[in-house]
Amino acid sequence: MSLNLKVITPDSIVWEDQVEEVILPSTTGQLGILSNHAPLITALEIGVMRVRPGKDWKAISLMGGFAEVENNVIKVLVNGAEVGENIDLESARAEFQSAKDNVDAAEQSSDPLEKNRATQAFKKARARFQAAGGMVSA
Repeated sequence: MSLNLKVITPDSIVWEDQVEEVILPSTTGQLGILSNHAPLITALEIGVMRVRPGKDWKAISLMGGFAEVENNVIKVLVNGAEVGENIDLESARAEFQSAKDNVDAAEQSSDPLEKNRATQAFKKARARFQAAGGMVSA
């Protein structure tokens, strides 16, 4: 038995298909979903969702939101999402490095708003880079 997964942003439906397994970046950690999972609603972090429509895994970057699981249907409602295979790895790498440099610079600032903006931009760039297949060291 499979799961019906729908990833919805304010602008579009990014993914709608049957999958065998989903790993969500919840705010409490990675959350695996298989067929017949108990109903739940969870907040999602900025991060990478992994889906397995068949034998191979696919990555989708998520920009925070919520997921609802009920009766083998998963609805993922997020601010933004991109399927990893549609993201250019080199531009994602450059964006990630730039965001990392901005976080390092913001750490020297005494402005908490600047630090927060830099951190959020870094999380988004990291999610896109990882979804595209880039490796990120801790």
